Order: sequence, then structure tokens, then C-alpha cells
Amino acid sequence: MAAAKIVVIGSSNSDMVIQSSKLPSPGETVMGKKFFMNPGGKGANQAVAASRLGGSVAFIARVGNDLFGKQAVHTFIKEGIDTAFVVADTQNPSGVALISVDDHGENSIVVAPGANSALCVEDIQRAEALINGADIVLTQLEIPLSTVEFIAAFIASSRKKLILNPAPASNLSDALLSNIYIITPNETEAGILSGITIVDAETAAKAAAIIKLRGVQNVIITMGGHGAYVLSDKFTGVVSAPEVKAIDTTAAGDVFNGALAVALSEQLSIRDAVDFAIRSASLSVTRMGAQSSIPFRNEIGAMPVNA
Repeated sequence: MAAAKIVVIGSSNSDMVIQSSKLPSPGETVMGKKFFMNPGGKGANQAVAASRLGGSVAFIARVGNDLFGKQAVHTFIKEGIDTAFVVADTQNPSGVALISVDDHGENSIVVAPGANSALCVEDIQRAEALINGADIVLTQLEIPLSTVEFIAAFIASSRKKLILNPAPASNLSDALLSNIYIITPNETEAGILSGITIVDAETAAKAAAIIKLRGVQNVIITMGGHGAYVLSDKFTGVVSAPEVKAIDTTAAGDVFNGALAVALSEQLSIRDAVDFAIRSASLSVTRMGAQSSIPFRNEIGAMPVNA
């Protein structure tokens, strides 16, 4: 297999999804509708999204040496992803996520990380040649923060471009942020990183400015149906989203990040890359599931031509 242009480092889970009319309150039992299982995990979702959308992708991860783990690796191979550095962990089970989705497409998720919690510095070091051959590295926060910090420092020292999707929401150090090429928080995550409550483009601009001052080169705050606010040296402003009827938002952020990595690996401008990512994510929310909702390149329409 040719050297991957995009290396995704992150989590792999099996998603167990229940549809219901509403999300339960604490102590409440809600009768559900359909139940189904999907491969998921933010890292795996982003790797599959990048591959389906035309990227050359390798995945660095840990799965359990169990049925879920074997199914996950089979899926990655079927999706055309390089799995040479997906480790079958004999000490920990595969990660599992329990997901409830209501009639408005909103979701509530609980994750048991399993083998994801064991992805370590040594796993990254073993893949040094793979990473050095890539254009873009993409990671998230469903793996140990110490591993993410090592990844960021390693990528910065090798002058590669790291996209950090800071999810699940967490406080991050300035030392980590200063090693990030692009950070892609949603409104909640950007609020934690900046101390600003985001309700519109104006507050998103204030939050992005604070995050950039903490050392990140480029900030992209995703705002669901309102598009994304971008703060970069090349473009600053809102990139709008098409109007769609959302059925399930479970993997929308992962599709956005995978698509963004693909567009940047094809040398698009940050504004055009964000536009492609938004259009890809917007299509995904019209479908149920995580990886089952991820679109293919030919469904998105023409990639913008970089001027």
C-alpha cells in the first residue's frame, strides 16, 4: 500500500444505538423504538470518513482481541484503510458506546473506552515512519491525554500538520495547544477552551480569538446547522451550511473532521476545505448511525477548485 497522506490516531468503539421519542432524564425509563449496532468511535469514524471521501488513510488505534475488535479491523480493511498499526490488545476489551437518539436527531452517549485507554506513546513511536510520510495527522480526545500531548509535540517537531478535534470536551494546556495546526471544537468545546458562551457568530469570533491567543495556528468552531466560524491567516469568517432535516447527528463532527483532512491533503484553501467538510457533515445528519451515515465522495458534489 502506498504511503498514507492522512494518518488518523484515535478510538474505535462498537456503538449500540436506541431510537426513542425523547432522551431520558435522570432516573427515567423511556420506551425505545429501533435498536441497532454500528462500528463507531471518533477515531474510527474519522478514518472511515476520510477514506470514503477520497483520502489515502492509515489508522493508529487499539482494539480488544475480541469479536468487536476483529469486526472493526475487518471493516477498516474493507474501507481501504491501512491497519498495520491497529493493535489487538489482549489485556483490554474493545471500546463500547451506548447511544440514545431522539426524534429531533439529538443524542446522548456513554462510552466505556476499553482498549482505547491503553493507546500509548510506544504505539505512536512504532508508527514514526508512517507519520513522517503523511501530510495531515488527525486525532481526538477519546485516547489518553498524555498520548495526545506526545502526538502534538512529535508532529510539531517534525513540521507536520496536526488537526485536533477536542472531543469529548476537556480543558487543555497552552503547551498542547501551541503544537496544534488546526483545532476544531464545537460550540460547547470552544466554550470550555475560551471561557466564552457561544450563541452566535459574534461570540464564536471572540472565543476563536482567545483560543488562537493560546497558541493554536487556526481555529474552526463548528456550529451545527449554522456552519462554522473560521479564524486563520488566510480566511476569517463564517462558512454557512446547507439547510437539511437532521435525523441523527451522532457522527457529524467526525465526518466534518475526516472531510477537512481530505480537503487539506488535496491542497485546498482552508475556506474551501471547511466548505467541503460542512457539506459532507450536513449529508451525514440526514442518515441514522455513525459509520453507516458517512457519505462517499461522489455524493457530496464537486470539490471546490483551489484558486
